[in-house]
Amino acid sequence: MKNIFVKNYMAFAMLILISFTFAGGVFMAQVSRYSVQEKQEQLGTTVDYIDTIVENNLVLMESSDYSTFLQTYLDQQSAVSGCIILLTDEEGNVNVLSMPQENPELEAEMPGAVSDALVNTIRETGSYFGTGNISGLFSENYFIAGSRCTKEDGSVAALVIAATPSASTTGLMNTIMRSYLFIVCITLILTLIISWFLSDMLTRPLKGLVSAAKKFGRGEFDTRVSENNNCVEIDELAVSFNNMATSLQQQEELSRGFVANVSHELKTPMTSIRGFVDGMLDGTIPPEKHNQYLKIISEEVGRLSRLVIRMLDAAKIQAGELIITPAPFDLAEMAARVLISFEKQINDKKLEMDVELADNLIVNGDSDHIYRVIYNLVDNAVKFVNDGGTLTIRAEQEGTMSLFLVHNTGSQIPPEDLPHVFDRFYKVDRSRSSDRTGAGLGLYIVKSIVNLHGGDISVRSSSEGTEFAFTMPLAPKPDGHERNKKAE
Repeated sequence: MKNIFVKNYMAFAMLILISFTFAGGVFMAQVSRYSVQEKQEQLGTTVDYIDTIVENNLVLMESSDYSTFLQTYLDQQSAVSGCIILLTDEEGNVNVLSMPQENPELEAEMPGAVSDALVNTIRETGSYFGTGNISGLFSENYFIAGSRCTKEDGSVAALVIAATPSASTTGLMNTIMRSYLFIVCITLILTLIISWFLSDMLTRPLKGLVSAAKKFGRGEFDTRVSENNNCVEIDELAVSFNNMATSLQQQEELSRGFVANVSHELKTPMTSIRGFVDGMLDGTIPPEKHNQYLKIISEEVGRLSRLVIRMLDAAKIQAGELIITPAPFDLAEMAARVLISFEKQINDKKLEMDVELADNLIVNGDSDHIYRVIYNLVDNAVKFVNDGGTLTIRAEQEGTMSLFLVHNTGSQIPPEDLPHVFDRFYKVDRSRSSDRTGAGLGLYIVKSIVNLHGGDISVRSSSEGTEFAFTMPLAPKPDGHERNKKAE
């Protein structure tokens, strides 16, 4: 019973069965109540009508002609109403018996008097309706109605009793029940067939999701599921699944690109290092050039070290283990130090500098990590700016936040790449073909560090150039008491 199709179908079946059972019970109860009520009204009307006739002709009761008339009249009423009619004296002794059709066996079994209990009930209440055999008056169960005929002085002159077999109602109920059960069976079969198709319709998209998930497990990341299943919830699930699939496919492609990039980045400097070292060992490189090539080896080792550090930092960020130690420092002064370190590259490219650094721009953050952020952004700007182009640097206050901005002229980042420049392993090589180093981790680490400091980073790119900007909170200013205390 773990199959969702079976569970859903059984739930439908049980709900339908319970609904039909409840509806059938209520229906049969209503029919039964209506049948009994109808019999009560029929018998009541009959006895009331006969009671009126008898009361109006009490003075003729002793006449033999009247008795003959009464017998004939009651026989007619019995035939019309289909009821057994009894007329008794005030003590319950049967004077007249009329039946819808001759029944010698019933006449032979019937006693000459009605039970005292029934007589007393009719005499005291004036009317009666119930079921039973009147203490042996009938051999089977009957619906019975009774009424009393009174004289002018209020005393009881006679009792009128009408009865009809309850089997007639039972037969009607049985007929209705058989018809109802037949209709229910046909409807139930049709409903269960429809429920089968509905359950299959509901579970088919889920089976598609399961199949797609299995394909994902086998590495088929291009698998997608239908997003039009005529069910809002399943459609939303399908959309989410496809979005997840797209994201996983992109991550897989980025991971493969990362492996290829890292392999290349590791292989190139290691090949250079090995070649230079082997050349010095076997004498290919003369001793007087050892220092020159040792410097190259040192640069390649530094390049390898930076790559490994970035990979470790990306792993720490992914695991949430990158720790920052906030402390106040001057963001503008740090930006100036970073620019000085790029003096040679700036001069080599003959760049025009546009620098505005605010005084005393004190922020609260981890200075080592923020230095890496500024260095990385300036390094990218210097790397991709066109020769003789313009490099713009801004560090200023913006409300309760500080703003650092770096803008370089040169090639534009395509609009379709802008949303992904901060993703892990993402490289915009198509537009920045000069970027053949790195593994696509720098801007990812930059964004993560800025976010950890409670700031935000953005990028804009157009034909006029590319601009990166990030914000971070200013350090709270000391109050007057603290400033005075420091002055002392």
